[in-house]
Amino acid sequence: MTLYMDYTSPSARFFDDVNNNLLVQKDPRNYINVLSTQQLNTLDNVSLLDIFLSAGNIVEPHYHQNAAELVYCISGAANVSFINPFTNCVFHYQITPGQVVNVPQAWWHWEIATADNTHLLAIFNAPIPEVILGSDILRLTPSEIWAYTYCLNESNVRNTLAPIQRSTFIGPPLGCHQGQGQGYQPYAQPPHPYQQHYW
Repeated sequence: MTLYMDYTSPSARFFDDVNNNLLVQKDPRNYINVLSTQQLNTLDNVSLLDIFLSAGNIVEPHYHQNAAELVYCISGAANVSFINPFTNCVFHYQITPGQVVNVPQAWWHWEIATADNTHLLAIFNAPIPEVILGSDILRLTPSEIWAYTYCLNESNVRNTLAPIQRSTFIGPPLGCHQGQGQGYQPYAQPPHPYQQHYW
C-alpha cells in the first residue's frame, strides 16, 4: 500500500548513501547494505539489498513474504537457486555481470558466491523487504516438534541445531570446516540453468 508523501515537506529525503546502511556483516568481505523507506522516505514501492560476498559464502535459504526479488550481478559470479512451489523443482542459475534471476514472492531461495568480490543487487517490489530466514525457522521451532513430525531422534535434532543461536544471513559461520573434504562444492555448478525434480 502506498502512503501519501508530501514532496514539499522539509522532511522529504531524495538522497541516501547505501554504504552507510549496514544490515548485516559476517566479515569485511561478506556483508549486506539495505535501502528502504526507512532510510529514504520518498521511495515508493521499491527497496534493495546491496550484497557483497567472497567465494563460497551463501545468503542463507529464506523467503520474502511481501515481495518478489530481482537478483542482478554487478561483479563476480553467483549461483542463485530457488524452489518452484508449483512444480516442486529446484532451479539453479549461475549468473555473471549483467545477468539477473527473478525470484517470485514467497519462494524459498538462496545465493552462493562462486567467485571472490561478488557484488549482487537484490531489488524488491515492496517499500521494506520482509524476510523469513531458514536459521530462524530451525532455531525457533522446538526440537521436539522436528523430532515428532519427522520421526527423528530428539536429542540428535537438539544437538544438531544447538549451534544456531541467532539469525545467520550469511553462511557458513566463521570457523566452520564441516563441508571440507566431504565432497560438497558449493560453487561447482554447470554453466547453464538446470533443474532438479523433488516429488
